[in-house]
Amino acid sequence: MKIFRTPIYFPWFFPRRRWGFSSASNSVYLTFDDGPTPELTNWILEYLDKEDIKATFFCVGSNAKEYPELMERMTSAGHAIGNHTMRHEKGTKVSRKEYLNSIKEASKYIDSKLFRPPYGRLPMVYGRKIRSEYQIVMWSWLSYDYDKSIPVTRIFEEAYRIKAGDILVVHDNEKVMGRIKVLLPKLVQIIREKELNFAVISSSS
Repeated sequence: MKIFRTPIYFPWFFPRRRWGFSSASNSVYLTFDDGPTPELTNWILEYLDKEDIKATFFCVGSNAKEYPELMERMTSAGHAIGNHTMRHEKGTKVSRKEYLNSIKEASKYIDSKLFRPPYGRLPMVYGRKIRSEYQIVMWSWLSYDYDKSIPVTRIFEEAYRIKAGDILVVHDNEKVMGRIKVLLPKLVQIIREKELNFAVISSSS
């Protein structure tokens, strides 16, 4: 069973992580994980520019290191960026020291005080140290764009449940190749039909 909306009790268990925002702004927060990757990131940035949308990109350090021109393009266009570790490590699979070192290494290429744990997995004992330097950003709606067993039509159905204040996750990696160019425009259309705006996440949010 795929859970598109984050269960309401998750923020109760982890209240110091950012799961969403007030609905008063009438905005949603579009975020992309795992990039940058040349073909997809360039297409995404062109599309967002055409639609006058600003988003937040949680970048993997190894990709940021390899494609600094894409990082510059993101920030120059007014998008926000965040740290997504150096090598996309899962917090439950590596030691605390390895994980923190990965974030530190990624910070050489990603100038941001926003952090999102890959896979959403972050042991509480890791989180305490990370919070001293970063705002930990989670999400309230996950697209499952990377899971090809889920038809895009199902994703669109679930997108109608998006509401003001939601943090949305889509991806900027090879797993979404061939789907993102269909999914993203329709997702934007649905959000605009709801008369919602797009906003970026800042470290002071």
